[in-house]
Amino acid sequence: MSDNAPSDIFAKRLRAARGIRNLSQAELGERAGLPPSSIAHFETDSRKPSFETLRSLANALEVSTDYLLGRVEEPGRAEAGDPLFRDVGKLTGKDRDLARDFLKMLAARGQGKPKGED
Repeated sequence: MSDNAPSDIFAKRLRAARGIRNLSQAELGERAGLPPSSIAHFETDSRKPSFETLRSLANALEVSTDYLLGRVEEPGRAEAGDPLFRDVGKLTGKDRDLARDFLKMLAARGQGKPKGED
């Protein structure tokens, strides 16, 4: 990461994550249980979130707190905290293959790709 102040990084990452999820400040505020004005203050770096608020924002945006804080470059959630990945370790080999294929199909559908096209 660059030598930006951590709060600058947080403000930029919060805006970026909100953009990735295509949410307005009001929609993110509703998901995180915060007023839209708080989101605006965080994005302009005029206020800093509490630990609890940081966690609420990360959960609402489905990204890791490490991403919002600039510790990692990828916005995705940590696998251990993501409900989709929480129980993968418990699946048998064949069930893991089935789950992988199903997730690929859903991802392709979400991108408008025809089934089976990689």
